[in-house]
Order: sequence, then structure tokens, then C-alpha cells
Amino acid sequence: MKFGIVLKLFLLTTTLCLLITGSIYIGQTIFFKQYYANRKVNDLKSSIKSFEKQYLISEGNVQAIQQLEQDFYRAQNTWITILDQNGNIKTANDYYAQIKIEGDKKNPKQILKIPLYHLIKTEDMLKDPPTISKGESVDLFTIEKNNKMIPFYLYSLQTNSDWVNQLIWTNIDKEIQSDSKKFNLKQKMELTQKYNTNFRINRLKGIIQDVRIPNRNDVSSIIYTNSLLMVRINEFQTSLIFDDKNKYTTFKTLDYEQNGIKYKLFIDPIKNKNGEISYIFSMASLQPVDEAVQMVKDYFVYIIAFVLLLTILASIYYSFKIARPLLRINDTTRKIAHLDFSERIKYHSKDEIGDLSQNINLLSNTLHSHISQLKQDIEKEKQLENTRKEFISGVSHELKTPLSIMKSCISILKDGVASHKKDYYFEAMEKEVDKMDLLIVDMLELAKYESGTYKMKMETFFIDIVINQICRQLSIEIEKKELTIHKDLVSIEVFANQHRIEQVITNYMTNAIRYTPNHEHIYISTTIEDELVKVCVENKGSHIPNEKLDKVWDRFYRGDTSRHRSEGSTGLGLAISKNILELHGAQYGVMNTSDGVLFYFYLNKN
Repeated sequence: MKFGIVLKLFLLTTTLCLLITGSIYIGQTIFFKQYYANRKVNDLKSSIKSFEKQYLISEGNVQAIQQLEQDFYRAQNTWITILDQNGNIKTANDYYAQIKIEGDKKNPKQILKIPLYHLIKTEDMLKDPPTISKGESVDLFTIEKNNKMIPFYLYSLQTNSDWVNQLIWTNIDKEIQSDSKKFNLKQKMELTQKYNTNFRINRLKGIIQDVRIPNRNDVSSIIYTNSLLMVRINEFQTSLIFDDKNKYTTFKTLDYEQNGIKYKLFIDPIKNKNGEISYIFSMASLQPVDEAVQMVKDYFVYIIAFVLLLTILASIYYSFKIARPLLRINDTTRKIAHLDFSERIKYHSKDEIGDLSQNINLLSNTLHSHISQLKQDIEKEKQLENTRKEFISGVSHELKTPLSIMKSCISILKDGVASHKKDYYFEAMEKEVDKMDLLIVDMLELAKYESGTYKMKMETFFIDIVINQICRQLSIEIEKKELTIHKDLVSIEVFANQHRIEQVITNYMTNAIRYTPNHEHIYISTTIEDELVKVCVENKGSHIPNEKLDKVWDRFYRGDTSRHRSEGSTGLGLAISKNILELHGAQYGVMNTSDGVLFYFYLNKN
């Protein structure tokens, strides 16, 4: 083993583990949170600017503005609304009280419409509806500063109920003095004048003319259900009253946290054509960012443990990667020495061990290929030798009998014995010569098919016409054994070599006639199966033993030797049929039926 390989693997393992740990740390502590939060804020700023353009186009149409707000919420999952210069929601036309103010000679009676969402929280209103109603006499206290008059306290004289804007109330106390909480409103009005504060408290008397409470099913009232947003709007209104009036002259982004959840407040001041100032007020939650970061933090310990475990496992693995290939090479070369080429060295690298492994695999493949080829050649030679022996044995057997018969007949004629049967013996010799001629023709034809050079010329023809023609040609043999032929044929064209298929069907038929007992039945049928035509020839009679079904296609195979020979068969018919069908690429076979034997083959439908 080379020290360079060990050092390379060690550096690779260490670098990999450091990269994994460093990537997790950087992504969790720096990149992920900052990137995610900044991207969301920038996207919201762009969306708010787009909202501003659409708002200015709407030209104060309340319904259009409400639709813009709803579309913005659905797209960004962020609350947004439009506030007027006093911090009131411009589209809130369903949550207010309309009061007819009692006037004097200088100030005639006027109708004042005040928003109630600064005085009554929506959740409180839904739980316990307010008792304020039309016709009630009320006291209304407003705070006036910088020519802005904002109601902050409403008192019902009939029910002795009151509603107050707590934020403005608290800031009034701070502006007067620390112990002003012990004073009532009337006294506080006096104190504002005494201490010369920057604001003034006014008291107005009036009668409730109309009250509108939002319907919880009204889409336009959905903004009231967000208590956090309403609190921020109240705080913004208070800030407009008590803080520097130039504080919100530019687009501002403020951070806010509630119950551990961080929010972003967006305040965008805009001016309409008349020079009136309005504010786009939006609040977005950063909870998804915090949740994602917190999840990573929670699993950071497990990730570190996993990285450490991975480092240990990788070190062990790479240590084995150095020693194990050498052990595997040793075992593989030992098996190759015993001519076992089943093992391969599965090790790929660009070092010396990798080169050695590939060379041994190449040597094993080469030896295995040459030895396998040598075994195949030997096996093929054995098969050819067995085929030659079987062929010579079969030919010798087939020729021996007719030659013996002819020799006997010649001897009888030569000796002059039974001269009155001279014609009989000549006829017997002629029959044997015909049988030998037929045997030689079949042997030559079989050799032609088995040579592998014969090409079938394909054509289309009607298979039923061919079968009927063959049955007429074999009618004498059929009538001789008094057999009954049953035909169930379909008129269909097939694509094959007609002459050779006639030869196959003839061999099937003669074989069936030969092995069917007298007075029995032969069934011939053609059926269509998808794109194939199945031809079946079934004869009634004894079964072929199952272990010999595959042998019926061999040369010179005989089921019944004596009958087979006496009826003029060469024993090559089915072997020839097998080669013809294989040259067609057709399926064929033989099987036992309940009371006979069925031969079949398939042809392509035209």
C-alpha cells in the first residue's frame, strides 16, 4: 500500500466533513435568515409601491380601494390599509357613530362622524355588543393639536357607559404631570390650559344620530378582526398627535415584536391631487422566517451528530477501501488458478490498485472467453459426431432391410425356385427400390433444410383450399382404413411458402392416418388467434408417452417400428416438417388429448 493513497483518502474524508459542517453552520446562522427576511421585505416594499400607484389611480373610490386591499392580502398574505391624515381608516364606513353636536351662536349645530374602532376593540364588540344606540345623549371629548381634532372619549348620559382610546388617554397623563391620573376629564381640560400644553382637550355634547357595527361576515370588515394591526394603527394615530409632525414624511419600515413573533410595519405617506396627505399602512409577520430558522436550530445538534457519525463511518469505509481490494485480488487470482472465473474485482480507481484490478478482470474475461469457446467447440464436435453416428445408424437400418429383401428375391430367381412367382418377386424388388429412392430424396431434402442456406419464398394463399386439396389426394388411404375426416376450416389467407406448408400438412395427415385405428376419426381445424392462424390435426388412438413427445421430431423416430416400416414411412416426415416450420419462424408442437394425439402449428395471417 502506498502512503499517497492513504493520504489522499484521509484528505478527501476530512475536506468533505468540513464542507458539510461549514455549509450547515453558515446557512443556518448567517445566510438563510438574513437572505429570507431581506428578500421578503424588499418584495413587500415593491408590492406596496405598486399598491400606491393603483390607489392613486382609484381616485378615492372606496370599493376599488377595498378590492385593492383584499387582492394585496391574498397575494402577499400581508395586511394593508389606507389611513387619513388623522390616522383613521379611510375605507371604514361600517364601524362608526354619527353624532349631532349641540352648537351655540358662534358654532351652529353640526354632524360629526367618529370612528369607533379606536374606542371599542372588535373582539370586545363581538363578545359584548355596546349599549350605545340612536337618540342617546353623549359627551364627546376630543384632543386638538396642530389643527387636528381627534375624538378619544365617548360617554353616554343615559347608560353611564363610556368608551376611551387608552393610548391617547395615557399620553395626555404624560403631557400634564405624573399624578394626573387622579383627576377627571374636566380637571384635565383645565390642566391643559394651566400647564400650556401643546394640545387642547375639548368637550362636546350631542345626540347619537346613527350607529354602524361591522358584520363579522362582511369582507370589508375583516381588517377589524386583526387586533394586532388595530393596536398598531392606534399607536400610529397617537404618534401623529404627540410626536413630531415631520416624523412620517418618507417611507418608513419599523420593527415590532409581539409574543416572540417579529413583525415589519410599513408606512408610506402619499399626497393626492388636492395635496391631502394619506398613509399606506401595512403590517407583515416574519413568523415563517423565524419558524424556519428555529427549526434549523432545533435540528442543528442532530445534524452535528450525524456529521460526526458520517466522518467516522467514512474513515472506516475508506480504510477498508485500501485493504479490501488487495484481499479481493488475492482471492480472485486463487480462483482463476483453479479455472473459476465467476468472480470479478469491483474496484475502480485511478491508482495502482485500480489498474491491477482492471488487468486481472481483463485476464479473467479473456481466459473465460477462450475456455468457454473451446468447450462449445468440443460440445459441438460431440454433437456432430453423435449426429453422424445416429444418421449412419438410421441410414444403415433403413437400407439394410430393402437390400436384404432384394438379395433374397434375386437368390430365389437365380436358383429357379418358384419360377411361377417370378412377377411377384420382381414387383417386391421394385417396391423396395421405390422405398430407397423415397428415403434418399427425404434425406437430401432434410440436409438442405438443415444446411442453413435455404431461403423460403413467401406468398399468400388460402389455407382451407390447401387442406381440402390434400384430403382429396389422401382419400384412397383414408377410405382404405374406413376413417372419418371432420373439417372445421376458416376461409382465411396466410403468408407462407405454399409448397412447403402443403408438405407439412401432408406429413401431419399421413402420420395421423398411419396411427389412427380403422373406423376411427381424424379432426382437422383452423382457428384465428389475433394475427395468427392455428392449424390442428388430431387423430384418435393411443397416446404418445409424455417423455417421448419431444422425440417425435427426431430423424427415424418410430412409435411402432413394425407398422411404421411396413406402411412405407421413412421416419423423416416430422423431422422435415420441423425444419420447414422453423424456417418460417412458426410455432409448432404435439400434445396428447383425452383420446388421441394433436399436432399443430401457427402461420401468419395475411
